[in-house]
Amino acid sequence: MTIKRYFIVVNGIVQGVGFRPFVYNLANSFDLKGNVHNNSDGVHIDVEGHKETISKFLQRIEHNPPPLARIEKISIREEIVKNYSFFEIIESKKTFDIITLISPDIAICKDCEEDIKSSTNRRSGYAFTNCTNCGPRFSIIKALPYDREKTTMNEFKMCKKCARDYSDPTNRRFHAQPNACQDCGPELWVEDNEGNRLEIKNPISFVQNKLADGKIFAIKGLGGYNLVCDGGNEAAIQTLRALKRRPFKPLAVMMKNVETIKKHCKVTELEEELLTGIRMPIIILDQKQTYDLPRVIAPNQKTLGVMLPYTPLHSLLFSDKLETLIMTSANVNGLPIEYTDSAARKSLSGIVDYFLTHDREIYMPIDDSVLRVVEEKQTIIRRARGFAPEPFKALNMRDILACGPTMKNTFCISKDGFLFLSQFNGDLENLETFEHYKNNIERYKELFSFSPKVIAHDLHPEYLSTKYALDYDLPKIAVQHHHAHIVSCMFENDLERKVIGVCFDGTGYGTDGKIWGGEFMVCDRKEFTRVGHLDYVKMPGGEKAIKEPWRMAVSYLYKALGTREDCGRLFELYGEAAEKLTKFLDSNINCPQTSSIGRLFDAVSHIIGITDKVTYEGQAAIELEALSDIEIQEAYSYNIIKQDMYIIELYKMIKEVIIDKFDGVSTKIMASKFQNAIVNLSVSMCTYLRRDTGINEVALSGGVFQNPYLLKKISQNLKKEGFEVYTHTHLPSNDSGLAIGQIIIANSIIGND
Repeated sequence: MTIKRYFIVVNGIVQGVGFRPFVYNLANSFDLKGNVHNNSDGVHIDVEGHKETISKFLQRIEHNPPPLARIEKISIREEIVKNYSFFEIIESKKTFDIITLISPDIAICKDCEEDIKSSTNRRSGYAFTNCTNCGPRFSIIKALPYDREKTTMNEFKMCKKCARDYSDPTNRRFHAQPNACQDCGPELWVEDNEGNRLEIKNPISFVQNKLADGKIFAIKGLGGYNLVCDGGNEAAIQTLRALKRRPFKPLAVMMKNVETIKKHCKVTELEEELLTGIRMPIIILDQKQTYDLPRVIAPNQKTLGVMLPYTPLHSLLFSDKLETLIMTSANVNGLPIEYTDSAARKSLSGIVDYFLTHDREIYMPIDDSVLRVVEEKQTIIRRARGFAPEPFKALNMRDILACGPTMKNTFCISKDGFLFLSQFNGDLENLETFEHYKNNIERYKELFSFSPKVIAHDLHPEYLSTKYALDYDLPKIAVQHHHAHIVSCMFENDLERKVIGVCFDGTGYGTDGKIWGGEFMVCDRKEFTRVGHLDYVKMPGGEKAIKEPWRMAVSYLYKALGTREDCGRLFELYGEAAEKLTKFLDSNINCPQTSSIGRLFDAVSHIIGITDKVTYEGQAAIELEALSDIEIQEAYSYNIIKQDMYIIELYKMIKEVIIDKFDGVSTKIMASKFQNAIVNLSVSMCTYLRRDTGINEVALSGGVFQNPYLLKKISQNLKKEGFEVYTHTHLPSNDSGLAIGQIIIANSIIGND
């Protein structure tokens, strides 16, 4: 039979996932000759053999690749036979301006976990054990192609044993770039809170003992530092909260194993699959009635954010005495996660007793991802470790940088048919986070050889992301916040035609200069028409009203009750403060108008006695949802008025809430009746809009749809009315998914110009 030679290019996530070793072993099993190497655009295979054998070889590559690989495209061309003598892995090559997909960081695999727990294995107890199926990827890559010398592992030269593993095609560490052991790899040590290194023979044992004693550690993990203490020690948790200035926001926990999680939380089949999969994110779970961890972990909540140990270091921290650890991002409230050793020592020394650190550099900082399962579907709350920078496919895209929002910022770049949504960057409300954001954009540009031709940004003129965009000397497209939300939902559901968009959130700059957030629109990927919204109310004190929900309560009550003469119950509830605030409202000084459902939640939560002061975004809404009972069907009233668009008036609701409050109705019933009113008005509005437009598809987006009560009930009730309902699965419904909407809208506008 005639020998043939084919040159094959495999595009996708094929670097850092054991693809070259896989191809090498597969080629040898078929007795094929040639070579394989990494290139900037993927993996290149130069192979010789019989045509039928090469065909089988290609089928195996396409249909049975390594578990972490994601093949997007395979290109093949025939070449002149060179008569290779054997098959080998050769040195990587770089092609400029060609994109390569990068694997996210992958959680520890079962084989590596067995290695570190086995007393007879030479990697026993080694905190940086990994293989081709797990370990750091994105967080350590400095440049492409993905080879050791282009990662932060470059300074660690492999010992003879590790080099043998790395070179052995039958070893699962064959060409595992972060491969190392105690003799040649990164080292772990302990410092006191002044940065002095302690001479400790067994750092892990020391940390376990000190955690059991109630001490607080800053531990350098995969994508940054975490603040860690014993999850069963209430005093230690309270101390951590006080020092971190985080009084109420729930803290994430890491538990020893799934069995420990099931002692405290309900775990469905899908939740267990997500907890134990290759990403190992934080999953928000419902607490069991037998839950007996300190309530200060998640105050006023019925849920708990839980993850499993996703690195060898984390796995080694647990013992018979330590089954649950607080594992929260190491930062001072509002600042980005600390990931460099010097900055961590400087900013965390006043919070922690000790540092557990190491000498493997984190090049790309990345937080833990957060997911929740609603109606047996995953919803992403924070898309970061384990997901970024895995791209989304999108055809016919220009090279666009979408700068994203200010809150829960992510940005997005489009290149070669892919959308790369960045990891979560935090809230752009201070210089430190803004610098972190700009640094991450520059690193994406460098990593993906990206130069934007167009900039997309939010309409809000004061957003730092907008100001960043305006500094570019490039064509710019401003995108309305809520339109971007709906289009992000349309994109992930592959919707091109017009939809009814329901967007509920806290803040978004409107085309009329007012603050939107309770929006109904008819839109496609290019344009939108606002067709309905909550009636505007004033935000006395502007931003101050977000932190102090009593201000929104007084504003809503004052508008609902009509005149100062009718405000007896308002003044009875809020006293002299309300009298002063109503005069302030009458003056109309610093009282921007808003249609935000977020601010409505703030008002009602305060009136019925749930949330006095907001210490983290969405607190009032989260605490109100936690008190609600989905089985309660009663609802408060509302009016929908048809003007040039539909206006939803909630003043009947507010009056009914105040009556229930004075009648002593339970907060659970009031909270449920309020949420049911939001469900009912949403369905009513969509029914009116279907009658007006003939559109039967509804897309739900915005941060309020992280609320499972509203997401479930609105979706279910719309479906009962015959609507096709589309929600988020792979993108956050909150502002972290907004940049995708910005980039799609900008591309649609360019395409029609």
